[in-house]
Amino acid sequence: MGYDVHITRKQRWSDMNGPEIPLAEWIAVVGADPEMRLDGYAETSVGDGSVLRIENEGLSVWTAYSRHGDNGMAWFSFHAGNVVVKNPDPEILQKMWSLAQALSAKVQGDDGEFYGASGTQVRMSPQAGGERPWWRLW
Repeated sequence: MGYDVHITRKQRWSDMNGPEIPLAEWIAVVGADPEMRLDGYAETSVGDGSVLRIENEGLSVWTAYSRHGDNGMAWFSFHAGNVVVKNPDPEILQKMWSLAQALSAKVQGDDGEFYGASGTQVRMSPQAGGERPWWRLW
């Protein structure tokens, strides 16, 4: 299955209502970033040698990812007004944060946690005016 992390404008990424990222805006941000490529599909070989292909108009790949081409791809999938990455490592989380800034959005994991510029978990604190590391809450 895996764990998803989302670039979102919603209070919680899974909310049915709330501000969404329009597909056209996501495509424009990808087009303006020389490290990103809009593919519209992803393909991978599965255990029996067959090819699994997923098509999504907003599906993009981060070509500057350090593991790109080393059997590692950083796929960014547009879905329901959010951008989703499965099982991102800290390097991908940093890129997600950078893209979120261009979209006036935030980076939020499946369980509701937030990630900052360093690719580590942070606590969003309106009283503090933004991000704080989770361990600085006490």
